[in-house]
Amino acid sequence: MADLVPRAAAARLSELTAHLRVVMVSGPRQSGKTTLLREHLRSGGTFRSLDRPETLAAARDDPATFATSGSIPRIIDEVQLGGDRLVRAIKADVDAHPEPGRFVLSGSSRFLTIPTLSESLAGRVAFVDLWPLSMAERTRSGSDAVTRWFGDIGSVMSDSTWTRPGYLAAVTAGGYPEALTITSALARRAWFDGYLSTVITRDIRDFATITRGDAVGTLLGLVAARAGGTAVLADLAQSANLARDTTRNYLSYLDMVYLTTTVPAWSSNLTSRLGKTPKLYPTDSGLAAHVLGVDADALAEPGHPALGPLVETFVAAELLKAIAVAGQRISLFHFRTADRQEVDFVLEGPGGRIIAIEVKASASPGASALKGLRWLRDKLGDRLHAGILLHLGTEAASRGDGIYALPLSSLWDHQPLASP
Repeated sequence: MADLVPRAAAARLSELTAHLRVVMVSGPRQSGKTTLLREHLRSGGTFRSLDRPETLAAARDDPATFATSGSIPRIIDEVQLGGDRLVRAIKADVDAHPEPGRFVLSGSSRFLTIPTLSESLAGRVAFVDLWPLSMAERTRSGSDAVTRWFGDIGSVMSDSTWTRPGYLAAVTAGGYPEALTITSALARRAWFDGYLSTVITRDIRDFATITRGDAVGTLLGLVAARAGGTAVLADLAQSANLARDTTRNYLSYLDMVYLTTTVPAWSSNLTSRLGKTPKLYPTDSGLAAHVLGVDADALAEPGHPALGPLVETFVAAELLKAIAVAGQRISLFHFRTADRQEVDFVLEGPGGRIIAIEVKASASPGASALKGLRWLRDKLGDRLHAGILLHLGTEAASRGDGIYALPLSSLWDHQPLASP
């Protein structure tokens, strides 16, 4: 993977900058934001990174001059380090010069969700989410599977050549571009250790006070181990030996730096007994495998407790990445009732159409795996566009009445990994 992997977000970035004044590229550290921005710069402009101490000092000392200097587009990497005064200087510049494409900003934290900052650029900024590499990008398939699922579901009914060992290798690899180039297990562990240390000691401490940095990593491990279960704050606090308020704060910090994502409960008028507790997932299955201390060989052991959570984390991440570049607005939820009818993921698309997804870390899941999908189909009727059971086998099959069993590799059109 030494060559440059084409990013699906590049087309979205180009289209938005052609029409809007400010575009914000957000995502976790090391997801490829700087590379994407430098590629965008090929058509001209100015690139500055606030990761450089002298550049950061200039932005903080005189934000107005910094914001108005350089040719257009002005690309500012790690802009969150410049803080409120820089954001307000950017606002002043785009208000004075309201043509599109003036600024492309990037950041490794959700700092623009802070009310005072988001209000500063309200109506002036559009967002591009850049996650670690998707399997569609790693395989160069160019697949937009989620959008196609909302079309003719029959068009994706094809068998796969992917096998269980290949799936487990993909799950434990994750998608961080640099980590994917490392072939030494020791060096890969060192990379993830350094990555977590940087995020905790630098990125989080830029906006929060942490008294127990070790507890942040502990919480990430707990989220990874319990991925797919609902996030009960009291349980996490007790397991991490933290106060509830501290646990709540630390979980919000993990979300702010894109290491975890919250999948809300889907609500409807189907029943008054719907669960409302969200699910938490790590955003990269490779990082999750690292904090759990497992590799593909370990996951291959029968009954390994991390297998289900990691496969579900992998699917959650792939869905996030697909939604971020989909050709239509799609929202991600989970579904659970008080009497334990549940579906792992619910995609709500245009017109309120629903795709329900169940994930099983098995090559041949039994009929019981369809229970939640069938319950939801009976309740939703024609509103359910499709129920999909994703599995680690090779065969695609219709299970009747709009429910399909598909190999997991349907998410990337079953393409093999591209040669490095």
